Amino acid sequence: MRLVILSMLMLGAVVPARADAQRPAGYPRSYDALIAEARGEREVRVYGNADTAAMQPLIAAFRRTYPRVQVRYLDLESSTIYDRVVAEARGRTPGADLVWSSAMDLQAKLINDGYAQAYLSPEKPALPATAVWKNMGYGVTAEPVAFVVNRRLIPAGQVPRTHEAFERLLRTRRGALMGKVATYDPAGSNVGYLYLTEDHAITRDTRSLVQAIAATRPMLSRTTEPMLDAISAGRIAIAYNVVGPYALSRAMRDANIRVVFPRDYTIIASRVAFIARDARHPAAARLFLDFLLSRTGQTLLAKQWLLPVRGDVRAPRLSAEQQRPIRVGPQLLVNLDTIKRRRFLADWRATLAQEAPK
Repeated sequence: MRLVILSMLMLGAVVPARADAQRPAGYPRSYDALIAEARGEREVRVYGNADTAAMQPLIAAFRRTYPRVQVRYLDLESSTIYDRVVAEARGRTPGADLVWSSAMDLQAKLINDGYAQAYLSPEKPALPATAVWKNMGYGVTAEPVAFVVNRRLIPAGQVPRTHEAFERLLRTRRGALMGKVATYDPAGSNVGYLYLTEDHAITRDTRSLVQAIAATRPMLSRTTEPMLDAISAGRIAIAYNVVGPYALSRAMRDANIRVVFPRDYTIIASRVAFIARDARHPAAARLFLDFLLSRTGQTLLAKQWLLPVRGDVRAPRLSAEQQRPIRVGPQLLVNLDTIKRRRFLADWRATLAQEAPK
C-alpha cells in the first residue's frame, strides 16, 4: 500500500447533471426506491486507501449515473481507516458510509465486531464465492502479489519464477544481493503482515525463504512506493511480496522495472468494502457499492490497475492453478489474535537478527 496524504474529493460541481438516474439493467424494480432514497440523502462518504487519482474516473462515472448523489472520498492509510471507524462509532460522530480497504484482516475484524450492516447486492451473483462474507464484506478487486526486479541488476535468465527459485537466487548470489533485497516490514505494514502469514499458511518452505531474505540484510518498508523507487534507481535489485497492480502501473512507465507473478503460487488479495453500521447515508452507500461491483465500475478500476474481482471484465489474469486467493471471511481474524501476532513478529525479528551477517 502506498503512503498517501489525507485528502477529500468532491466532484459534484464538475460533473454535468442529467435527468433522473435510470435503474441498471437486470436490477429488480425495487431498486427504483433505493435510487430515490439515495437522491434524498444527496451524498455518500467513503473511506478508502485506493489513490485519489485512481478513483477519479470511477467517481466521475458514478456522478454521471447518479447526478444527485455527491461523493466525498477520503484517501487514508488502512490503519487510519480502522482507527477512525472505531473511534467515530464509539463517539457517535458522523463517519463513513462505505469503508473500503486493502487491509483484509482489519476489515474482517470491523465486520466481525459489529461495525458493518448486511446488504445483498444485486451484483453478488457475478462475484466469486470467495469474495463475499455474510452479505457484509465484499471483495472488490483481485490483486496479485508479485516479485519486482531491476532489469539491469537481475538479467532475464536469472529472474526467479517460483518461490523456490527466488530462495535459490538469494543463497547463490548472497554477496551480490547484500543490501539489495526489499520487502514489507510485517511489524509496520498491515498488507506485509497479511501476505507473509498467508505465505506461511500455504507452505512450510516460507520459513527457509524468510531466512534467506534475512541473510541479505533487506530493506524493510511500510509501503510500496519506497521499494519501487529503490528498484527503479538500482539501489534494490529485487523486492518480495509487492502489491502487483502498483508495480504493474509503475512498470508501464519505467523500463527498469520487471514484475513477476510466481508460477508455483501467487497470492491474490482484495480490497474489501462494507457499508458502515451507523452510515448516515445508507442508500447512497449501497448505490456506490453496487457501482464498484458492476461491470462498468470494475472496468474503470481495471484501467487504473485495480484489477477486477469479476470474471466477465477484461483484465490481465493468471491461471486458476496459479492463483491463491485470500478468502474474505472469518479465517482472517486469526492473524489479529494478539498472542499469535506477538509470536509471529517475535519470530520474524529473531530471524532477522540470527541471519544477519556478523
